[in-house]
Amino acid sequence: METYGVPALFAVLVWWWSTGAILWLVSMPRRYHPALFVGGTLLLPMAVWGVVTSGANANMFGAYLGFAAAIGVWAWHEMAFLLGYVTGPNTEHCPADARGWRRFRAATRTVIYHEIALAVTAAALVWLLWDSPNQVAAWTFLVLWIMRLSAKLNVYFGVPNMAEEFLQPHLAYMSSYFRKRPVTPLFSVAVTAATAVAVLVVLRMIDSATPMWETAALGLAGTLLLLAIIEHWFLVLPVREAILWRWAQRKADTSRPASAPRPHQGSAPNSEVSVKCMPAGSPQTALLRPTASTAS
Repeated sequence: METYGVPALFAVLVWWWSTGAILWLVSMPRRYHPALFVGGTLLLPMAVWGVVTSGANANMFGAYLGFAAAIGVWAWHEMAFLLGYVTGPNTEHCPADARGWRRFRAATRTVIYHEIALAVTAAALVWLLWDSPNQVAAWTFLVLWIMRLSAKLNVYFGVPNMAEEFLQPHLAYMSSYFRKRPVTPLFSVAVTAATAVAVLVVLRMIDSATPMWETAALGLAGTLLLLAIIEHWFLVLPVREAILWRWAQRKADTSRPASAPRPHQGSAPNSEVSVKCMPAGSPQTALLRPTASTAS
């Protein structure tokens, strides 16, 4: 039991604590944000070193180091996004009459720099660890990136349950691009595919031929995947996950208040689809912030 329980517990604690730490930091007054970004950037090389070093260590130390290092790299991206430094060229609310491709293009332009940075980082980690015996860092980052992207797309197309507790004023415009309504088929496809992968991970873990360090590595990445699946279900079920990070929340800084939302933003006038705040970096989009989201 220890073989499976310790990696799972470690992954849950890292996910919970790192998510809360990022929420606590980004909710600090705006005057502290430049220093926070510089500090996080100075720590990024340490995380990259951990990724590279873990690749050559096919042992328990390498498994835990790779997982933690990948979370560190992800945390930098989440902070850069939630602090508002790496987002996209569009910082306007969704036009009231925007539909279809126009709305999708406008929404994409709010986060495109962030998404490109994540994709480039994912490709770089896969390349760095391609021939390495230990690739848990790449697995971890890919789980976070793919599941976060899935959550963001689901929130864009519509979900019944969204959390606005983590939205910071300087990113308030992003909420106008998300919809509150019944889920689309994308939700079923995403959750089913992720669950199938999780089952394959478990089967590999319990295989007697799997080395113990690899079992731990799979347990770390697999637990993160399970947490991401649970967070997808939070988008549907009437359950508020914000209580998990109540300790990390503080009153939002209003020294630079966001402009007031436009009426009917994100949907046509008189539409029955409700548009409600959903921070792109909240746990429901990211875990993911390293999310767990937010998480980044």
